[in-house]
Amino acid sequence: MVNTMSTLAGKGDLKTLVKALIAGTTGEEIEREASSIFPIKDCYIRKVKVIKKPKFDVTALMEWHTDDGQDVGQNVAPAVPEETVAGSGGRL
Repeated sequence: MVNTMSTLAGKGDLKTLVKALIAGTTGEEIEREASSIFPIKDCYIRKVKVIKKPKFDVTALMEWHTDDGQDVGQNVAPAVPEETVAGSGGRL
Protein backbone atom coordinates (compact mmCIF):
# COMPACT_ATOMS: atom_id res chain seq x y z
CA MET A 1 0.00 0.00 0.00
CA VAL A 2 2.83 2.37 0.82
CA ASN A 3 4.48 1.66 -2.53
CA THR A 4 1.24 2.36 -4.38
CA MET A 5 0.73 5.67 -2.59
CA SER A 6 4.38 6.67 -3.09
CA THR A 7 4.26 6.05 -6.84
CA LEU A 8 0.96 7.93 -7.08
CA ALA A 9 2.42 10.92 -5.22
CA GLY A 10 5.61 10.89 -7.29
CA LYS A 11 3.85 10.98 -10.66
CA GLY A 12 2.93 14.65 -10.76
CA ASP A 13 2.18 17.76 -8.79
CA LEU A 14 -0.20 18.24 -5.88
CA LYS A 15 -3.15 19.12 -8.11
CA THR A 16 -3.02 15.82 -10.01
CA LEU A 17 -2.58 13.92 -6.74
CA VAL A 18 -5.70 15.49 -5.26
CA LYS A 19 -7.69 14.70 -8.41
CA ALA A 20 -6.51 11.08 -8.33
CA LEU A 21 -7.45 10.70 -4.67
CA ILE A 22 -10.89 12.23 -5.18
CA ALA A 23 -11.56 9.88 -8.11
CA GLY A 24 -11.26 6.93 -5.73
CA THR A 25 -9.56 4.46 -8.05
CA THR A 26 -6.53 4.17 -5.77
CA GLY A 27 -8.40 1.93 -3.34
CA GLU A 28 -9.28 -0.49 -6.11
CA GLU A 29 -5.65 -0.57 -7.22
CA ILE A 30 -4.52 -1.38 -3.68
CA GLU A 31 -7.14 -4.16 -3.50
CA ARG A 32 -5.76 -5.73 -6.70
CA GLU A 33 -2.13 -5.54 -5.60
CA ALA A 34 -2.75 -6.91 -2.11
CA SER A 35 -5.16 -9.67 -3.14
CA SER A 36 -2.31 -12.15 -3.57
CA ILE A 37 -1.22 -11.57 0.05
CA PHE A 38 -4.55 -11.12 1.83
CA PRO A 39 -8.07 -10.54 0.50
CA ILE A 40 -9.06 -6.93 1.09
CA LYS A 41 -12.65 -5.74 0.74
CA ASP A 42 -13.81 -2.12 0.46
CA CYS A 43 -10.46 -0.32 0.48
CA TYR A 44 -10.83 3.48 0.59
CA ILE A 45 -8.40 6.35 1.13
CA ARG A 46 -9.71 8.29 4.10
CA LYS A 47 -6.83 10.48 5.22
CA VAL A 48 -3.55 11.52 3.62
CA LYS A 49 -0.61 12.91 5.56
CA VAL A 50 1.97 15.07 3.78
CA ILE A 51 5.39 14.09 5.07
CA LYS A 52 7.58 16.33 2.94
CA LYS A 53 6.55 19.93 2.39
CA PRO A 54 6.36 20.80 -1.32
CA LYS A 55 8.12 23.85 -2.71
CA PHE A 56 5.98 26.96 -2.41
CA ASP A 57 4.96 28.28 -5.81
CA VAL A 58 2.92 31.49 -5.88
CA THR A 59 1.75 30.99 -9.45
CA ALA A 60 0.38 27.53 -8.65
CA LEU A 61 -1.40 28.96 -5.61
CA MET A 62 -2.98 31.69 -7.69
CA GLU A 63 -4.03 29.10 -10.27
CA TRP A 64 -6.05 27.29 -7.58
CA HIS A 65 -7.73 30.48 -6.38
CA THR A 66 -8.56 32.29 -9.59
CA ASP A 67 -12.08 33.56 -10.03
CA ASP A 68 -12.85 33.84 -13.70
CA GLY A 69 -16.44 34.92 -13.07
CA GLN A 70 -18.07 31.80 -14.47
CA ASP A 71 -20.86 30.37 -12.37
CA VAL A 72 -20.99 26.62 -12.86
CA GLY A 73 -24.02 25.98 -10.64
CA GLN A 74 -27.69 25.81 -11.54
CA ASN A 75 -30.45 28.09 -10.29
CA VAL A 76 -32.58 26.67 -7.52
CA ALA A 77 -36.35 27.07 -7.67
CA PRO A 78 -37.81 29.15 -4.83
CA ALA A 79 -39.33 27.24 -1.95
CA VAL A 80 -43.07 26.72 -2.17
CA PRO A 81 -44.82 27.48 1.12
CA GLU A 82 -46.75 24.49 2.43
CA GLU A 83 -50.22 24.71 3.82
CA THR A 84 -50.62 23.40 7.31
CA VAL A 85 -53.71 21.54 8.41
CA ALA A 86 -54.95 21.95 11.98
CA GLY A 87 -53.73 19.09 14.12
CA SER A 88 -51.40 17.69 11.48
CA GLY A 89 -48.12 17.70 13.30
CA GLY A 90 -48.55 18.73 16.86
CA ARG A 91 -48.68 16.79 20.01
CA LEU A 92 -52.14 15.54 20.89
